[in-house]
Amino acid sequence: MIPLLHDFTGETVLIFGGGPVGARKARRFAAEADAIVVSPDFADRAFGGAERVREAPDAAGVREWVDRTDPALVVAATDDAELNAAAEAAAREAGALVNRADDHGEQDAGNVVVPATVRDDPVVMAVATGGRSPALSKYLREAFEEQFAGAGAMAELTGDLREELKSADMTAAERRDAVRTVVRTREVWKALDSGRSNARQVAADVIGYQMGDTS
Repeated sequence: MIPLLHDFTGETVLIFGGGPVGARKARRFAAEADAIVVSPDFADRAFGGAERVREAPDAAGVREWVDRTDPALVVAATDDAELNAAAEAAAREAGALVNRADDHGEQDAGNVVVPATVRDDPVVMAVATGGRSPALSKYLREAFEEQFAGAGAMAELTGDLREELKSADMTAAERRDAVRTVVRTREVWKALDSGRSNARQVAADVIGYQMGDTS
């Protein structure tokens, strides 16, 4: 399995199943895509702004929904393995990605696994256990959140630094080493907690470079 990132902006994600799993998937995808949840019932949970359609489609109905909405991804999250299989088949025939959230589909070839994710834009970190241990995925996600707090700010800082160093009298290798030094210096990470400008100065001191003020 090779991990990839996919931009769902402007795409439709079709979710079958309105239970806790369907709600969690809806919250994840509604932040970026047009998420539609089709289910006869809905859990008393937040669905993240996803459109909810109260309907109990059979296999033919599932195929009609796929044909009608032309989704980029179909999520099969019902408690009916046969209905999930029908959703998977319809998705594959339509050329859509498929995520089966039930135990049966978790290891199927070609199944998209939605990992536990830590997001601090523009940084995204994800961890998956192939469906074997959701508890471990959650534990690692929480550990990443704590260990790499401020990763987004670090990405912005070093992105600015890379651009500035391009105009300096440095070789490509020297610029690369300078940025790596900043990323690996704990004092810079700590300085990010007290503000971007302070972190910029600490980064400059670490590599002995006078950074311009682009804030």
